[in-house]
Formats: sequence, structure tokens, C-alpha cells
Amino acid sequence: MVTAADVALLLLRLVLGLTMAAHGFNKFFGGGRIPGTAGWFESIGMKYGKFQAVTAATAEIAAGLGLAVGLLTPIAAAGFVALMAVAVWTVHRSNGFFVLTNGWEYNLVLATGAVVVAMLGPGYLSADHQIFCHCWKNGWPGLWISLGLGLAGAIGQLALFYRPGGTDTTGE
Repeated sequence: MVTAADVALLLLRLVLGLTMAAHGFNKFFGGGRIPGTAGWFESIGMKYGKFQAVTAATAEIAAGLGLAVGLLTPIAAAGFVALMAVAVWTVHRSNGFFVLTNGWEYNLVLATGAVVVAMLGPGYLSADHQIFCHCWKNGWPGLWISLGLGLAGAIGQLALFYRPGGTDTTGE
């Protein structure tokens, strides 16, 4: 039986997930595309700009669509955490909190929303529920998977590829 909570989770998953996926599609098909994104990544201190651009775009699409359909939800949420943590660390942390000053509030909302969905579970109207007949790894496991994998991924990404010194902090 579909409840109001199931519909609310579907709405939240769709908004968060499709927003993140759109961010990835924009890197592939909008504005400067991969070459422009690669140049910008290099300007903020990321090594191997083209690799970073393709990886970020692919991860944004995969995490976004995964959360939107509710498939392996804590892993999709971990993608949000990793992507947003890297964005905060490389671009937004020195600009304060508010998005109006290119701060990190938007990143916090996306990552937190995804973690909340991982904890609550994606609901009945999700691939997880339809495939596994329940919400896959929600509750405390959802928290630890989404935060643990997400932060580990972000720390690994930064340790391997981030070399500060770029001067562009205008945004992604």
C-alpha cells in the first residue's frame, strides 16, 4: 500500500536526483562541455582536468539517477556526499556559507537530503523496494554507508588529485 511518506520520498528523490543528474549532463552537453569543465577543474587545482571532468559528470549522472529511481540508495547517496564534499573543499569553503557569495549551502542541502533518504529508505515507490522487497540498507546502515563511502571517496579524490593553487573560485 502506497503511503503519503512513500510519495514524499519519491518527490524528494526525484528533485534531488534529477538536479544532480542535470549537473552531470550539463558538464557533457552544456556550456563549455568536457573541455571547458576540464579547464575549469585544472584552474582550481585538480590534476588531469579531462579525467576529472568526465569522472565528475559520470558520477553526477549515476548518483543522481540512482537516487531518483531509488536503486542501491545508500550508495547513490554516498555519491552525493563525495561530490558535494569535493566541491565544498575545492571551491566553496572559503566563500562562506551562503550561495549568494558562492558558499557551500547548496552543497550541504544536496548531500544532507541524499543522506536523509538513505537513512529513511527510498520508500515503496523505488527500485530498491521492488527488487529487494524492502528498503535496502536504510536506517543506521544507510547513514554509515552514505557518509562512510562518500567521505572516503572525497578524501581519496582530494588526496590523489587536488593540488591547490588555482585562482578561479567562481563556481562549477
